[in-house]
Amino acid sequence: MDKKAVKEKLRGVFAPVVTPFDKDKIRADWLEYNLEKLGNTKLTGYLALGSNGEWAGMNDEDQLDILRIFEKYKADKVVMAGCARESTLETIEFSKKAIDTGVDFVSILTPHYFAKRIDGATLLRYYLKIADSVTVPILLYNAPGFAGGVQIPPLVTAELADHPNIVGMKDSSPAGMNSYLAATGGNDAFHILAGSAGFFFPALLTGATGGVLSLANAVPNICCDLYSAVCAGNLDMARSLHTSLYLMNKAVSGSGGVSAVKAAMDLAGFHGGNPRHPLAVFNEKQRQKMKESLTELDFFSYF
Repeated sequence: MDKKAVKEKLRGVFAPVVTPFDKDKIRADWLEYNLEKLGNTKLTGYLALGSNGEWAGMNDEDQLDILRIFEKYKADKVVMAGCARESTLETIEFSKKAIDTGVDFVSILTPHYFAKRIDGATLLRYYLKIADSVTVPILLYNAPGFAGGVQIPPLVTAELADHPNIVGMKDSSPAGMNSYLAATGGNDAFHILAGSAGFFFPALLTGATGGVLSLANAVPNICCDLYSAVCAGNLDMARSLHTSLYLMNKAVSGSGGVSAVKAAMDLAGFHGGNPRHPLAVFNEKQRQKMKESLTELDFFSYF
């Protein structure tokens, strides 16, 4: 594995791309439209089948169909695919199917159904066995909010980071990523990505290589501009962009999760579609309130 090439692929901004639904049916044409439009931005790439992609509400065939669309429209973008299952065996089997579609990385959320039994030792066994069994690099996905409170202990992360096929982590934990950055700070082959626009800027300042930001589905340019400003050392500009992003993120993801992200995408000229039942569609009153908030934040000037 070329570690330098891996590092370059994990720099910058990734959109955790939504799956557009219409009456619970996947709208492949809307996803294709979104990917064509996102393909003309400075995004480094995409996370397919993440939380915003509503992977948990789809069967394996649905998910593989989605990945084939990403393969067709990826162009020069990097594609990560969420492949986690509750068992190690099924995670490995699905990961291999995903790899066959041409993804660059597999992203593995912690198992969590038996949350009380998922301790650090269990997670260590889980990730090491997967890493030994697949042919593309693995990203750990630390998101206790989506995983019954299960999170990867920092010392376990440091041990996993020594595996040659485990190259990074997306961190969406509310406690913050400082403990993970500290635990893996001496490992130049392990890269941490911020999981929210709300803390993207401070994460970059403390060592994150990039971010997987739900807001990048609607306003990818401002997200990429913030990353570029930090890289250029223009911290005044970066701080100003962070303020805008933070407030936009609060008005969108913070107001209604994936349903709100899809509504914001509609406002930005994408096809957000609806979430899959039982998630509620953002209603007209909610949409109007969000539009008013975003208008005050100059949301519409960024596309």
